[in-house]
Amino acid sequence: MFISRIKLYNWKNFREVDIQLAERVFIVGANATGKSNFLDAIRFLRDISKQSGGLQYAFNIARGGMKKIRYINARKATNVNIEVHLSDSQNKKLKWIYSLDLKHTGGGVFKNEVAVKYEKVWSADKNEYVLDRSEGSSGEDEETKKFTHLEQVTANKEFREIASFCSEIQYLNIVPLLIRESESLILSKDKEDFYGRNLLERVSKLNEKTKNSYFRKINDVLQLAIPQFENITPIKDSNGIPHLQANYKHWRPRGNKQQEDQFSDGTLRLIGFLWALLDGTEPVLLEEPEINLHTEIIKQLPEFIAKIQKRKSGKRQVIITTHSYDLLDTKTISPDEILLLEQGKEGTTIKKPYDIKTVIQAIEAGFSIAEATIPHTKPQNIENITQLKMFE
Repeated sequence: MFISRIKLYNWKNFREVDIQLAERVFIVGANATGKSNFLDAIRFLRDISKQSGGLQYAFNIARGGMKKIRYINARKATNVNIEVHLSDSQNKKLKWIYSLDLKHTGGGVFKNEVAVKYEKVWSADKNEYVLDRSEGSSGEDEETKKFTHLEQVTANKEFREIASFCSEIQYLNIVPLLIRESESLILSKDKEDFYGRNLLERVSKLNEKTKNSYFRKINDVLQLAIPQFENITPIKDSNGIPHLQANYKHWRPRGNKQQEDQFSDGTLRLIGFLWALLDGTEPVLLEEPEINLHTEIIKQLPEFIAKIQKRKSGKRQVIITTHSYDLLDTKTISPDEILLLEQGKEGTTIKKPYDIKTVIQAIEAGFSIAEATIPHTKPQNIENITQLKMFE
């Protein structure tokens, strides 16, 4: 399955969003327009569904509560709503609609928490709602409203496919420094680490056959991208701490073995990017994968992602945030795969290129997606930065 449509209401810097998604999505916008916040709405559903998560964890512990999540300019309607449409990857037909509406509860001497205002699940197979919870539903009280049915195995039997799908969504924003800190590794104990510290731990836990298959593919790419590296393999040291090891051919005639603490930032980010694409079948969310990579490598990423999506294990949705001209400078990206974020007085809006006359005119005139969209998303008057008094 893949997320074919998402609706947001009062979510962070989005007052209201209703947008269709493709199976490969590039999110483009200026700094602070909400690219990461958009991804976080999808991560939120994952945090609810995963084994060590749940609604209160996802809302209060992971994100700091309603004050940090609700749209800052929310007026009378102070609830937060997320709705996702899930479609079949083969025939693109709608399978499920999951909608969750939340409100703040507590305050003062009472603990600040979040409560379910309503939770609905629509099934395409049955052409009806298989779940329709609301504040007045029979059997609901203040305690039951603190939990979604999505996170409860006893309650989600009819739509457990949604819970399984959400729990397997992956997010990756590699911070090389955290990968290099493996000597001071703190085991994650099933908690998420989206920035790299437990990437090597996740690699080490995979079964040998699958792990070796993935690293054969990774090595094929690295041989082209970083020719001086050969045969990168996962290993464990005498203390059982996982590492990556490669033979670096520059220094000695027979090469010199190196581990991840000696790898460049670009090498570590590329390895993390490749692993994220290979490891799993559910959507993967990637933050600016082009950082630290050479221009010529960046140019190949869109087509490489498309090739990966065609593998036998099934097409996997890939959603990417980016500022990169080089990443988008290709004729192989469709306007349907682009989301353009614009900051306005009423928060951030999300549009497709077809919604913006100047952008679609540029594309129809033969310009690439990069040429049409990057200038549109630049900060206004940024060219005046060199005129500031600090340079006098």
